[in-house]
Amino acid sequence: MTDDVRYSFEYERRLRVGFVGAGGHSFRNIYPAFRYAPVELVAVADLDLARAQAYARQFGAERAYAGHAEMFAAEQLDAVFIVTGYTEGGGIQATAIAMEALAAGLHVWMEKPTAATTSEVEQLIAASARAGRIVMTGLKKLFFPTIAKVKAIISDEAAFGPPTSIYVRYPQAMPRFANRGDGVRMLGLLDHIYHPGAIIDHLMGPIERFSYEWEGKAGASVASLKFASGAVGVLHLCAGESGASPLERLEVVGLGSNVVVDNGARLTWYRRAARPNYGRSASFMVPDAEAPLVWEPEFSLGQLYNSNLFLLGYAQEVLEFCAAVEEGRQPDRGTLAQSLAIMKLYDAYRTTEPGVAVTLS
Repeated sequence: MTDDVRYSFEYERRLRVGFVGAGGHSFRNIYPAFRYAPVELVAVADLDLARAQAYARQFGAERAYAGHAEMFAAEQLDAVFIVTGYTEGGGIQATAIAMEALAAGLHVWMEKPTAATTSEVEQLIAASARAGRIVMTGLKKLFFPTIAKVKAIISDEAAFGPPTSIYVRYPQAMPRFANRGDGVRMLGLLDHIYHPGAIIDHLMGPIERFSYEWEGKAGASVASLKFASGAVGVLHLCAGESGASPLERLEVVGLGSNVVVDNGARLTWYRRAARPNYGRSASFMVPDAEAPLVWEPEFSLGQLYNSNLFLLGYAQEVLEFCAAVEEGRQPDRGTLAQSLAIMKLYDAYRTTEPGVAVTLS
């Protein structure tokens, strides 16, 4: 995928898609991304028919339905986008809808969380294979330009060395261990673990060993991670931070080099460099060829790259889904295998008491 973006009307062929869900998140972030993708929005389904009709008018769909099953039966679609909510017990509505869509022969893009349990993700993997259709989850963090650049930097072993450690900071609380069997109380963690979990799996690979400590005032925690590669890491779920604070921070360290992403939008690559002579150097400047590189967007021009649709990866993940469908391949990010890895991390928090180390299968 190149950095240059085409507008929807410039594509010769567009996927005929339906959309299940008419909520605020989809209105702000998913439907508008279709302006830059080979997508023809045919129909919208929502339990609130008036809302589905309003979305259909707003985003150019031909028809609206009060239920997804009716839409699947009536329309000739290539794929469906699903952005829905939770069941009363803390389950994921989109999981069952995705299964129905696969049975109807449709490719599926679904917003995270993919499911509430690892077994449900495994069922989706099996159903996807049987149907010969793609299921992609909206793991937007992996499509941030900054995270994509981090992946490229740390994959260059000559310049960076193998990744040896990672630190990820994200604000999320957890209930006390005795309450983690309650799906409703765990919704916050389930919904948000997909963000840092996706980044960790994408950059570092499988987690082999896991333990954490938890505090009871804010519900914050710090986890220790050992990866199958031999690298180590920290996941800091920093509940209790200020609402005026940037949400997150990422740092990956290699051998003599490290890369930092602050606030999702500012990337600094500290390239290999010798420290100035201790006790003798009057300047902190290093040679230009070793100096840190810094990237951040400008916000003066009406560009795509400083729009939230592109800064936050929404448009890019829609484009990747469309490309995967057209090319008959699995997406390179947002796969069910990645969702399964994230759910194993979620299960580790859910079933492991603080201070206990466990091996993740």
